[in-house]
Amino acid sequence: MNRFARSSAVMALFLSCCVSAPDPTEKTQGQSQGTSQDEEASLRKLIAEQTEAWNHHDAAAWSKAFAPDAEFINIVGTVFNGRDEIQKRHASIFASVFKDSRAEVTVRKMRFVEPTVAVVDTDHVVTGYTGLPPGVQATEQGVLRTRMRYVMKQSGGTWAIVAGQNTDVKPAPAPPSQAAPAPTGG
Repeated sequence: MNRFARSSAVMALFLSCCVSAPDPTEKTQGQSQGTSQDEEASLRKLIAEQTEAWNHHDAAAWSKAFAPDAEFINIVGTVFNGRDEIQKRHASIFASVFKDSRAEVTVRKMRFVEPTVAVVDTDHVVTGYTGLPPGVQATEQGVLRTRMRYVMKQSGGTWAIVAGQNTDVKPAPAPPSQAAPAPTGG
């Protein structure tokens, strides 16, 4: 599938999710209540394994859940195409600015768009880094917070990340200063 078609498919998936997200209390056709709990547990396990791989600075393990033709947009907006490129880029950061980092990841929201497609939103707290990419600021001293969104698809009983985007949480703006009143004439 060419990039335009893949990007269009991913955008359509996101839009369908935003426009008509299913009621989480409703069963999807062909999906039992037990199945959704099992699938949710599988996705949470995948996220936990990926977090552990980050904390061991293991790019191969961190990238293994990505589909071979996945697309990942990193924290500064760079697009990585395919698992191999995602792994290569993470090996580079694990060997440099994130080599001593530690991540804590919390699943914030999980939506099953259909029984074999899920959108998973996570919050990341990263500490122990030695630098940050240009344009990225610590959310607070020594702490980088990001939000990750993954589109995951199940095939053959295995979940894979088909698209992901990481966004940094900007520091809170400084409160407005109290301007001194303008002097009055005379």
